[in-house]
Amino acid sequence: MHSLASIEIDRPIDEVFAYTNDKVAEWSLTVVESEVLEDHDGVGTTFRCVTEERGRRMEFDGVITVWEPPTKSAIHLTGKSFDIEAEYRFDDLNGRTRVTQESTVTGKGFLRIVFFLFGWLMNKQGCDAVAKELRSLKEKLESGHASAPSQ
Repeated sequence: MHSLASIEIDRPIDEVFAYTNDKVAEWSLTVVESEVLEDHDGVGTTFRCVTEERGRRMEFDGVITVWEPPTKSAIHLTGKSFDIEAEYRFDDLNGRTRVTQESTVTGKGFLRIVFFLFGWLMNKQGCDAVAKELRSLKEKLESGHASAPSQ
């Protein structure tokens, strides 16, 4: 399952990059916990995150696979039922920032069959979910409710 969405945020690229990557549990509608397990200051950093959607909690082990501040980052998440590859691209628009998220979800076991059979429908839902997540990011950053990124 593949999804792609973009949004423009009225904040500088450095601020958007840092907040997007460092404060995921603060702006995400599904990530409720995120903790760094081993910090390699970029690529190779491992973390754990917990998502919750419709009352169902899922835990993922993650690793940063691309780290090119302030223009690009990517992660690989490994879960019990599926894995996720997610890439964020950041474009400087003279003080504003365009954020593009592209992700691929790969099912495991029975979910692999479900994704194969209903992937066309799930892709639309996935793109809608990514767009909602990016709107939440925009709202937090532009409203001043974003906390300062950790150093």
